[in-house]
Amino acid sequence: MTKSLLRIAVSPLRRGREIPAPAALPALDDIVARERPQEPLHALRPRTLQLTARRFVEGFPGDTLYAVKCNADPRVLRALWEGGVRHFDCASPAEIALVRSMFGREAAIHYMHPVRARTAIREAYARHAVRDFVLDSVAELDKLLDETRAKPDELALVVRIALPKGAARYDLSGKFGAGFDEAVALLRRCRPLAATLGISFHVGSQCLDPQAYARAIALADTVAGAAGVVIDVLDVGGGFPVAYPDTDVPPLGAFFAAIAAAHAGAAHLAQARLWAEPGRALVAGAGSVVVQVQARRGNALYINDGVYGSLSDAGVPAFRFPVRALRASAEPLRDFAFFGPTCDSADRMVGPFALPDDIGEGDWIEIGQLGAYGAALRTAFNGFDRAHLVEVADRPLLLTPGLDD
Repeated sequence: MTKSLLRIAVSPLRRGREIPAPAALPALDDIVARERPQEPLHALRPRTLQLTARRFVEGFPGDTLYAVKCNADPRVLRALWEGGVRHFDCASPAEIALVRSMFGREAAIHYMHPVRARTAIREAYARHAVRDFVLDSVAELDKLLDETRAKPDELALVVRIALPKGAARYDLSGKFGAGFDEAVALLRRCRPLAATLGISFHVGSQCLDPQAYARAIALADTVAGAAGVVIDVLDVGGGFPVAYPDTDVPPLGAFFAAIAAAHAGAAHLAQARLWAEPGRALVAGAGSVVVQVQARRGNALYINDGVYGSLSDAGVPAFRFPVRALRASAEPLRDFAFFGPTCDSADRMVGPFALPDDIGEGDWIEIGQLGAYGAALRTAFNGFDRAHLVEVADRPLLLTPGLDD
């Protein structure tokens, strides 16, 4: 790989900017050996993105809506598009504008945030021709009608229902969702106003139980039956899991099978078109970050990225990400904790992260499964906001059954 090509592949990590990639992608180890990066280096695997997208789109019995919030980098969106994704779950005007600017009217954009500013509704509807909106209250419905002045045959209205607290890694039951009676009333009010009427829910992020979707579909079916109106769309949300070192993940097909069986057996929803909103499942394995050890104190490694950077999920949520040292070592593995580069003592990642016992200052470590909520959550706290991104040919550090194996 020539130096000029490397300058194309290695670029400042900035939101909303598309950088052309070389035709033949390099190996990450070769880039690190050549460049010896002193700042965090994000590695993106376009081939993995294309493969996981294709497997999800072909396996899910409905429409696949990528949750843009997980990773909105244009290179990620482009690779997912090449893998067959044509629907996008957007939660802000900025995400909508990005998708529309890249793919034009070919992209189906769904505004899936249940609470929006009036200016956001107007921008989505008038400027970007968005017609699909999720909601969970009468007040939000009134706001949508006021700001769009839409005709009854224009809008797709999707009512998000509340679920009881589940066992997913991230519980999402507390912020959004209409209760049973409110959902029934809302569906009845929306039906004559909507060209398409739907029900949605979210079982929580990193859900490991396929039957959680079946239980949620059964609840949605009960709501639909009580409302007594025709439901055109059933949106099963996101939450599809990926593998981590401490997690036994069922195959993706087990989730699809549970959803398909529950959908087929739902008396009031069997005719509805299925939607899903995967995020983590599509992009986690395609991203990693290379960090450098700045100091070692016992079993603690001080590294140049942390919870205020791309390792937020390794902080309080205590995700254990797969790791590897980027040099050969004959030493046995030892469990380490990480401290990030900021002066905040909360910038700590307990792990444990298994690395060779002789790891020390100056060594590079690759941390995997960071394509979702890695670079997307970076902050400029304490001035540590410099990072670069490369596109590489490497496979993921850890394989998820049914996705990238």
